[in-house]
Amino acid sequence: MRSTWRTIDRVLRRDIALVALAVGAVGVSYGAIAVGLGFAPWVPILMSTVVLAGSSEFLFVGIVAGGGSLLAALIGGLLVNARHVPFGLGIGDVTGKGWRRVLGSHLLNDESAVFALGQADPDRKRAAYWASGIGVGLCWPLGTAIGATAGTMIDDINAFGLDAMFPTVLVALVFPALRDRSTARIAVLGALIAIAVTGVLPAGVPVLLSLV
Repeated sequence: MRSTWRTIDRVLRRDIALVALAVGAVGVSYGAIAVGLGFAPWVPILMSTVVLAGSSEFLFVGIVAGGGSLLAALIGGLLVNARHVPFGLGIGDVTGKGWRRVLGSHLLNDESAVFALGQADPDRKRAAYWASGIGVGLCWPLGTAIGATAGTMIDDINAFGLDAMFPTVLVALVFPALRDRSTARIAVLGALIAIAVTGVLPAGVPVLLSLV
């Protein structure tokens, strides 16, 4: 890890560290929200470690807490994480072989893929991927554990406005992509579909329809 960290320059190290810390901060809100919605603390902590995909985890707890079925939540999570397929094709050469490939595949997320794909030099690409992947892989579960612990000690977690962080984060993630007109049209269509069928179909199904 030390040699990997030295391969990238100071600016890239700073950017990776800041992103990892930001992910940890969102993890705090995720853990607190999940506990506030009635989940046992170990559930978000386990998911943050095993799944390691914030958007699908938020979607899962949201659908289940809203009364949706586990099947709907699982399908929603799989659809959201389907973007990892092209990510994997794009960074398949940086994970190595054997146990490194297994670990590297687990550390595949939006942040590690973006940092890796942003590097032209193969060594920097590999170093950026592993540094970002490990940073997120540590900060996300740690933040979730802190949030889940705090959620057990706070009577009304919504009083802190943490429930607003999920939609805020999602808007922040998708907003840059909406500059593309084609993407914006698809996003608006998905939102309209979800709004139209909300209240008519079971909880979680409107989200699945909008994703499709």
